[in-house]
Amino acid sequence: MKAMKKLTALLLALVMALALCACSNQGDTPTPTTTPSEAAEESTAPSQGAEPAALTTAEEGKLHMATNAAFPPYEMLADDGSFEGIDVEVAAEIAKKLGLELVVDDMDFTAALTAAANGQSDIVMAGVTVNKERQQTLDFTDSYATGVQVVIVKEGSDVTMDNLGEKMIGTQKGTTGYIYASDTPENGGYGEDHVIGYDNGAVAVEALKGGQIDCVIIDNEPAKAYVAANEGLTLLEGTWVTENYAIGVKKGNTQLVDAVNAALKELIEDGTVQRIIDKYIPAE
Repeated sequence: MKAMKKLTALLLALVMALALCACSNQGDTPTPTTTPSEAAEESTAPSQGAEPAALTTAEEGKLHMATNAAFPPYEMLADDGSFEGIDVEVAAEIAKKLGLELVVDDMDFTAALTAAANGQSDIVMAGVTVNKERQQTLDFTDSYATGVQVVIVKEGSDVTMDNLGEKMIGTQKGTTGYIYASDTPENGGYGEDHVIGYDNGAVAVEALKGGQIDCVIIDNEPAKAYVAANEGLTLLEGTWVTENYAIGVKKGNTQLVDAVNAALKELIEDGTVQRIIDKYIPAE
């Protein structure tokens, strides 16, 4: 009898244990799992809605361009007092690509370089060529145009390309024309004693007309404009030097250099830059 009671107790215990297990399995919610391949896809999936960081400029929403608006046909004043020229139009197209509004800051050439170097203006465009001195304070974009420097003289002058070192030469202050010409003869220049720097090309041309200097070294296109506007002046045959123009940006501002370069590349490839140049410098 005792054995029967023990067997019954064991059977009851076994039944209760099985019932508890069944209840436990029915109430649990399976935990979802992720396969290794699915995890990899999740970790490498691009984030949605990510946008590139906005450009930081001297004034929010605007692109300030420092220039000297006395350098036709690259930058000059229109009859209504607005700014026009190759550099102005190219800069406006770049600003449009960047979603910014162009603002032209007009000043003398040296001040324009300084304004971009210290971040007062975002870029400098004024027929600017790249040299080691400027690279100390500015970074430069790719070239967008070629400049040829020539020599303006009075008609009947005895000045030649070979005797420039014996004459008084006028240039625009801060330009490569001034830098090259005023350098020592050992470096291919004529020495500071033979060169006078003026605020802009127009003032230098007036000095030539007044007999204060014997010639003016300046870029070809402005030179042609000055000769056409001033009777009695002419250009010496030949080229004094050939250079490439680029856009200057504050040293270290790689974000802006890259953005301007990308916009400039598109404008060159789609023909916009060449159309602007052809507008102001018709093919001869």
